[in-house]
Amino acid sequence: MSDLASTFPPAAIKHLRRRNLLRALVEQEVVAEAVGDIPIPDDEREQALQRLCGQTDPSAVATQMAQIHGWDQDDLAWQALLPLRIQRYCAEHHAPKAEARFLQRKNDLDQVVYSLVRVNDGALARELYLQVSSGESSIGALASRFSEGPERNTAGVVGPKPLTAAHPLLVERLRTAREGELLEPFRLLDWWLLVRLDRYIHATFNEATALQMARELFEAWVQEETTLRIGRMIQPADSGCNPAS
Repeated sequence: MSDLASTFPPAAIKHLRRRNLLRALVEQEVVAEAVGDIPIPDDEREQALQRLCGQTDPSAVATQMAQIHGWDQDDLAWQALLPLRIQRYCAEHHAPKAEARFLQRKNDLDQVVYSLVRVNDGALARELYLQVSSGESSIGALASRFSEGPERNTAGVVGPKPLTAAHPLLVERLRTAREGELLEPFRLLDWWLLVRLDRYIHATFNEATALQMARELFEAWVQEETTLRIGRMIQPADSGCNPAS
């Protein structure tokens, strides 16, 4: 494990901290130490470079990145291979715990598609509800005409989006609704909402979800390790609040 506190003089550490750059540096150091020695076969290295550079020659990209970031050819290769190394690290160290994390997070991963009309007037919301429920009009047409939110531009359709991204009251209504059910108008903050649950997409544990969960576990570990290292770097006498310093 490298020691940034010995690599950088105290004045440099203080400068990085003052500019709010210290944590980002330590995070990158934690990641580099964890994955830096993971070997990548030559064919995958070439593919990674091609993905990063596209149709442009890598040497030309390196020249451009040198002007923007100060990279050289080795830096370019490092950036190209870093996602592959992280993926392999996650598969080796975190994939066995991916399903357990999925079960913990399943409610957050479920997605919904719903149709929404949002108006200020409760009487209008009730009238629109009656029009839709009787078949006199469609919720999409009414949303395009009456809705006062961004859903006006999508014929009322919202999603797919995580269920928990909505307001808790709306989440509660959607979680207990049946697909295709038109909910009676209800008040939410300053609005009256007319909502129909179009589709409830239950999260499933598949290969893509397993990779996502493993990556989340990796990111959580990086954050924990970063916090520990910063705590060791900052001396107790250096942790006080002194606005004049």
